[in-house]
Amino acid sequence: MPQTSGKRTDLSIIIPVFNEEENVAPLHAEIHAALRDSGYSYEILFVDDGSRDSTRKVLRELQAADPAHTRLILLRRNCGQTAALSAGLDHSHGDVLIPMDGDRQNDPVDIPRLRARLDEGFDVVSGWRKNRQDKYLNRRLPSKAANRIIARLSGVGIHDFGCTMKAYRREVLEGVRLYGEMHRFVPIFASWQGGRVTELVVNHRPRTAGVTKYGIGRTWNVILDLILIRFQQRYSQRPIHFFGRLGLYAILMSLAMFALMLYYKFLHKPLTGYGPKSFIETPLPLLTVMFFLTGVQSVMLGLVAEMVMRTYYESQDKKTYVIGEVVQGIPGE
Repeated sequence: MPQTSGKRTDLSIIIPVFNEEENVAPLHAEIHAALRDSGYSYEILFVDDGSRDSTRKVLRELQAADPAHTRLILLRRNCGQTAALSAGLDHSHGDVLIPMDGDRQNDPVDIPRLRARLDEGFDVVSGWRKNRQDKYLNRRLPSKAANRIIARLSGVGIHDFGCTMKAYRREVLEGVRLYGEMHRFVPIFASWQGGRVTELVVNHRPRTAGVTKYGIGRTWNVILDLILIRFQQRYSQRPIHFFGRLGLYAILMSLAMFALMLYYKFLHKPLTGYGPKSFIETPLPLLTVMFFLTGVQSVMLGLVAEMVMRTYYESQDKKTYVIGEVVQGIPGE
């Protein structure tokens, strides 16, 4: 959850970086050029995710030369983009939070446009790299397929969940926690909190320095994360409905296997003219036991998950609802 202490600004530009020594200084200059005459107060918050090149040295020089706008968070080791972004959100001071990549493929010129779109009544504006400057087979094609699946299953109709460049009102991220590689799904979490989400086409530039840190292997992580958020969306407050339903279905299957087993043992000959079958001639006894044990274990797992869920909410005094506004009259009237 973003912190609210410290000097408040209009914008927090949050930039996770890892081994981007050639990009951070030009990016810093471009952000200043884009915001200098915008009328917004702003901070540029670089989060170094355990870089092993000269990135930290360059960042310290930038911060020393521009202490009024530039802040640094230096992680002790490489924790991943989601963790670095979460650290930036937690230590930001802006009323509007705008994360972006540190490889200069996001264009800082789009920052005022994203901020202006928020003023049209939205809480989240997601960047859409409509003309994406990446390789087709290993970056754009799997990303396009994943985005369609995510939009369909989540109900949040945006085209580019993977674009880091987005604009958030601070309050819409209250209560949001990021784990694993969940940063791409923040608009979904914000939507669950009642936030109004839209998108804006942004400029995407080819990488001119450094090397990309991501490949097609991330597709599997996206699929697993999608399964997780789908479960959270539907069953995070009632896990017994998911596991218990699976358990009941499995127990019903075990009863069906048991009935079929008895049929082949005692009724097969009179109805068909063929002789009865011994229990060991078919896999039905094994299936009966397997489905029954699976069903019982699923129900028990649902009970354990239910207790964990209740402990999670009650130990932290978390609410199962999100209040947008309370309207009430004067007491006693």
